[in-house]
Amino acid sequence: MAKRRGKKYLEIAKLVETGKLYTVQEALELVKKTRTAKFVETVEVALKLGVDPRHADQQVRGTVVLPHGTGKNVRILAITQGENIDKALEAGADYAGAEDYIAKIQGGWFDFDVVIATPDMMPKLGKLGKILGTKGLMPNPKSGTVTADIAQAVSEFKRGKLAFRVDKLGSIHVPVGKVDFDDAKLEENFKAFIAEIVKLKPSASKGQYLRTVAISLTMGPGVKMDPILVNKYLEA
Repeated sequence: MAKRRGKKYLEIAKLVETGKLYTVQEALELVKKTRTAKFVETVEVALKLGVDPRHADQQVRGTVVLPHGTGKNVRILAITQGENIDKALEAGADYAGAEDYIAKIQGGWFDFDVVIATPDMMPKLGKLGKILGTKGLMPNPKSGTVTADIAQAVSEFKRGKLAFRVDKLGSIHVPVGKVDFDDAKLEENFKAFIAEIVKLKPSASKGQYLRTVAISLTMGPGVKMDPILVNKYLEA
């Protein structure tokens, strides 16, 4: 069944020309005009990549530190022990501990956005593989969430470090800021993210890598960019 849209949404959607592929600057400018919510909406980027995630050599996974953060207070859970608990808390972690938090998660607690763990805790976290994995929260060295330097990792994620991973459909969806960011900050965040995605292009990926690039607000319509122009924008 098609999703019913409100009157305000339908009016705003008219600002986006059907079938048009916008330049980066046009899309960033237009997306701000689609604001309808009373709260400060998140600016989200959705990509479709020319990869087949079923093959290990076509996985796209990594991290990027957005120059101006996401505008969101990221709640961090550090799974560690000993003196690393204090280090994590001093660096800004919202929660830090070991078995006690593992038990809480097993009981259905999820009041966090990122889980960072020290390598010595990974055997104990194995029992949470299915629980955290389905939510994309399982710590992994490739995403920078398994590290011996827990303080640095916590600090980076608090400042706006994003971990991303292509899904089974070849798509990636991430926040790059808030609608009340000024234009320059929003553009710098977007450019940092896209540049990292392009840098991670698998050698096994053939043909067009950036298939679709769209930007939207939490409650707004998507604004599609021309992938060819996005590549040229990065080269400029």
